[in-house]
Amino acid sequence: MADKKKKLDYDLAFTHLQNNQNITAYNLFLNLAENQKKIDTLKSAVLFILAGECKYRQNKDNANEILEAGKSFLNFAKNENNYNIKNAYLCAAKCFLKARNYSEAKKAFDKSKKLQITQTEVVRPVVIVDDSKSVIIKLQNYLKKLGYNNVIAFETGTEAIKESQKLIKSSKNPIFLLDMGLPDVDGDVIATKILEVQPDSQIILITADEKTSKRVTKTISSGVTAFIQKPFTINDLKDAMNTAESESSIL
Repeated sequence: MADKKKKLDYDLAFTHLQNNQNITAYNLFLNLAENQKKIDTLKSAVLFILAGECKYRQNKDNANEILEAGKSFLNFAKNENNYNIKNAYLCAAKCFLKARNYSEAKKAFDKSKKLQITQTEVVRPVVIVDDSKSVIIKLQNYLKKLGYNNVIAFETGTEAIKESQKLIKSSKNPIFLLDMGLPDVDGDVIATKILEVQPDSQIILITADEKTSKRVTKTISSGVTAFIQKPFTINDLKDAMNTAESESSIL
């Protein structure tokens, strides 16, 4: 019953965030983050980041929330005994850096450098929606290097909507890499269609437009997880995929 309530609170918080009701969303995310501190430090870290995002949207200092996120990432890393802790240390370092705690940022970063990650295959499917074959090939090559071998590509929005809805309904839980500039359907329409079927889908927006452009802002506000601007590197893609995986882990 408690888990069901947390899921409802999480969904409600995201609804408020999407509707720019930032104060209400902040209170919900902060409460969830505090409740997860002793239960799941990784979830707690991401929830603190989301609370910090709410403050950022209000033009308020979010250093305290980002600092708490860094501490949670650090606690996760300290209590794990596998190579997954490398990313946790890196996330902690980024949070401490944003919170202007430079000494702790350096400590976390130095610990991450001592770890070596072994390459593992990722089972979760990735759906690419882009009308450029060269971009699709580039993404497929990058994803393979990151361990994602279950990759499906579509060159039109119409086909992508139809097949993606089938994937979601079959509980495949894909990550979407969505291009804005498709010839038949606008990116925000595709994102909306996907989110109608599964509101907590992870969608990564890929576009040559600036993040501040009107249509990108509109699509981001619909509930996408991350943003990549063309031309992009494998590190840009890796960061976005890590964000998507982190968001999925708290659902």
